[in-house]
Amino acid sequence: MLRMPSCLLKLTRVVLSHKPWALFILIFIFVSFAYIKLHLGIWEDLKSRGHPYGLSAEISCAHYVPSSLNIAAGPSPSTGNVFFVETSEQTTPSYLFSCSVESAARAHPGSRVKVLMKGVAKGNTSLSKHWAFSLLSCFPNVEIQPLDLTELFSGTPLAQWYLWPLRHWEPHYFAVLSDACRIVLMWKFGGIYLDTDFIVLKNLQNLTNALGIQSEDVLNGAFLSFKPKHEFMELCMQDFVQNYNGWVWGRQGPELLTRVFKKWCSLRTIKTMSCKGVSALAPEAVYPIPWQDWKKLFEAGSTLELHKLLEHTYAVHIWNKLSHGTKLEIPSQAPLAQLYSQFCPATYAKMKQDSEEWARRAV
Repeated sequence: MLRMPSCLLKLTRVVLSHKPWALFILIFIFVSFAYIKLHLGIWEDLKSRGHPYGLSAEISCAHYVPSSLNIAAGPSPSTGNVFFVETSEQTTPSYLFSCSVESAARAHPGSRVKVLMKGVAKGNTSLSKHWAFSLLSCFPNVEIQPLDLTELFSGTPLAQWYLWPLRHWEPHYFAVLSDACRIVLMWKFGGIYLDTDFIVLKNLQNLTNALGIQSEDVLNGAFLSFKPKHEFMELCMQDFVQNYNGWVWGRQGPELLTRVFKKWCSLRTIKTMSCKGVSALAPEAVYPIPWQDWKKLFEAGSTLELHKLLEHTYAVHIWNKLSHGTKLEIPSQAPLAQLYSQFCPATYAKMKQDSEEWARRAV
């Protein structure tokens, strides 16, 4: 049952003392309250559902991950970690989520691939029942761990920001929380951060103190690679708090990184460059498909030339915020299906198996 915050109850009492406007203001307050709760509830529900496929949680590592895969030795302590973060309570990963982690694990056999999930922090015992966790457990360098946000933010400028009790009422709360996590992870631990809608094509370890240009004059933080305690990440944390506005989409993410990099390099316009030890990578490095062209990934007859991606690109961002409701035919000649097949073959095999099972059930 929804409960109105105490601050709104106090406001209600104050408003009632001014009767001419009381009814109008109260209606506005209640409608706003209901809208925000409905918006957050629907968004959380959509995120928690995942993909309708995934019929069986029983995974045979020998079937999906051949023993010839050269990751048996496990990660090396000398290489940086690869981080993925899930800031909602969602514990039903999609095919794309699974592919992101699998492709990263295959491309970085000597690194720990850490998947930090807020839903795990509550001691969720259902993880082993979901096929994605069973499949990813076949990779010895993949670790699913709880995301303790209070502990993560401790000792940083974001500690007080996170503890504000009304923070979760903001419309882009989970996205902003993800923006916060990535810059703190990079500052505290260093390594590589990736959003869960990337397909990794090549090892990213040689891209150090780097982030990618998304489009003209815009940097994106879906990929970050930094040494721990780097000054650039420290400035990002300071800017996050000093110029905070959680009501504007992208303000704490791409906009933050862009404005900090411009100050760092004394620039007016972002361009491919290395400045004071921090590199802004060309779009083809990790954002080869502009967000405006995301549909081409799903089109079998797309003019998208896959071989160019394989030659010049380290990872492909799939723009899940835009593409998450789009069905991908398996098998097909769509570029995205080909990327799944080549770079996350275990996830692709599961997708194909589920697709065939659904087709049989539909008969």
